[in-house]
Amino acid sequence: MQPAKTERGAMPNEETLDPDDWTALSSLGHRMVDDMLAYLRTVRDRPVWQPVPFEAKKYLTQSLPLRPQGAEAVYDDFKSYVLPHSLGNIHPRFWGWVMGSGTPLGALAEMLAATMNPNVGGFEQGAVHVERQVLDWCKEMLGYPKEASGLLLSGASMANLVALAVARNAKAGFDIAREGVSGAPRGLTLYGSVEMHSSLRKSIELLGLGSDALRRIAVNSSYEIDGRELRRAISDDRKNGFHPFCVIGNAGTVNTGAIDDLEDLADICRDENLWFHVDGAFGALAVLAPDLRPLLQGLNRADSLAFDLHKWMFIPYGAGCVLVRDAELHHQAFSTPADYLARAGRGLSAGPAWFGEYGPELSREFRALKVWMSIKEHGLEKYGRLIRQNVEQARYLADLVTGHPELELLAPVRLNIVCFRYAQRSLGEDQLNELNKELLILLQESGVAAPSSTLLGGRYALRVAITNHRSRREDFDRLIAAVVELGREQSARMAAIA
Repeated sequence: MQPAKTERGAMPNEETLDPDDWTALSSLGHRMVDDMLAYLRTVRDRPVWQPVPFEAKKYLTQSLPLRPQGAEAVYDDFKSYVLPHSLGNIHPRFWGWVMGSGTPLGALAEMLAATMNPNVGGFEQGAVHVERQVLDWCKEMLGYPKEASGLLLSGASMANLVALAVARNAKAGFDIAREGVSGAPRGLTLYGSVEMHSSLRKSIELLGLGSDALRRIAVNSSYEIDGRELRRAISDDRKNGFHPFCVIGNAGTVNTGAIDDLEDLADICRDENLWFHVDGAFGALAVLAPDLRPLLQGLNRADSLAFDLHKWMFIPYGAGCVLVRDAELHHQAFSTPADYLARAGRGLSAGPAWFGEYGPELSREFRALKVWMSIKEHGLEKYGRLIRQNVEQARYLADLVTGHPELELLAPVRLNIVCFRYAQRSLGEDQLNELNKELLILLQESGVAAPSSTLLGGRYALRVAITNHRSRREDFDRLIAAVVELGREQSARMAAIA
């Protein structure tokens, strides 16, 4: 068939998004790489975080562009209005929430993956084989059998959702995939401690189980689930006509880094014929440090495990992983055959694994490349040393806190999280909470450090979560000095107002 012609017989002017001048774009690309590497190299020279100024916010409300602005102009806008106002989690003194700090090669790997631009939902392509290898490495790292299945996802929130979907379908006791949760002859229940991450409740609600199905079990003084209370809750639910199907264990709680007794939980699930899922978003990877591995005894007995590679392996966001011991149950939960997705023995539709049949996404980015390249660059042993380093830094910080008369440690330090507060003894609990709330904001706005917060027994805590390969002990000395200085200033202000 001949191409269509215009009214005058000329060929149409067909367009592309490739540059007219590849040499110019290459020059700009080299400048981008040099600028970003310099940005990482000089990260200590900048504040951790600063509020986004009004001018930048205003600029970022501009109208939709209808005409070209040019790649160089767009990059200049990025440098002026976006780059200076980052979250700050690449900085050595960022310890908020549980966020990894990324790496230079990881950033470059993102560029390589975006250049290839594959859909890693399946097909016969190199990207699929890279992800298969990364998943095999993850299984080896976490003590899972080679025949287990897995999937890379945006993070542990999605990994928890996938794992609980498999658990629900496998243990519901009826064909829930066909009938839906409304077909349950008995109410489905699952169990976890009061210290569970909020993403688990979100997953339970999204799966149609309802938050009432989640039994939140009390914890002991170390913030670990109470096994006796768990057994009692399961027994009571069975007596009352419910159908228990899953227990969720914590391998590093988000509040304090506590680790549940995973061996005990595995025994309970074996005895009660329940699915055993572990949320190990950051703590699971402590197994890479040989002397920390005993803390996670029983982890490899879980039916499913969710964890992040962008936290304690410092892979650029997002890189989470789910492992499922029974690959067939995993596949059954997400496989929905369609004629247009038919597999073939040869051609593009061949391939050893179609990851779109193991999770909710058919369109999947090449997130495995940054993991594959990073592990090959540094080797697994170095990651274990860095994890150990962060734990030692947490203990160092805890010692600084307990050794200072104006500071108070609020929870045991099991892994890499330290919860403490400025504790002016003359103030009551409500006043201390208000003081530490303001202290945290002032500390963040100063650019000196960026911890976050939590509540422990009604007490407002400054929460330092160390998943940062750039942190040094001197950074924690600086943090303590700033907290004490700001705490004294706030105490004086409160006394003056009183």
